[in-house]
Amino acid sequence: MIQVTFVRRQADNTIAAFTIEGHAKYARAGKDIVCAGVSAVSVGTVNSIEALAGVVLPATMKNGWLSSDIPSTGSPEKDAQVQLLLESMRVMLDTIHQSYGRFVVIHEHLR
Repeated sequence: MIQVTFVRRQADNTIAAFTIEGHAKYARAGKDIVCAGVSAVSVGTVNSIEALAGVVLPATMKNGWLSSDIPSTGSPEKDAQVQLLLESMRVMLDTIHQSYGRFVVIHEHLR
């Protein structure tokens, strides 16, 4: 099962960090559309934040694990762009969860 955790800042409910870990085991390796979807959405979001907002996230990625703490850039405009892309990732992952809930679980916590 894939566990997705979003940590939100209590002060303003923005995303402060996220972790995605595990394997869906929906199908055998190379055929697992759930793992492929979650990977495409999450890695694509990290890449989009860098390409579109110009912000390099301090992300750690290993086999079945992606994690990042979201830094403040010091620019309200850039921070808003980063948050929009992260919220988009949250929506896309929730869409996968709605179709494949046995294989993807999403948690949220306040910091």
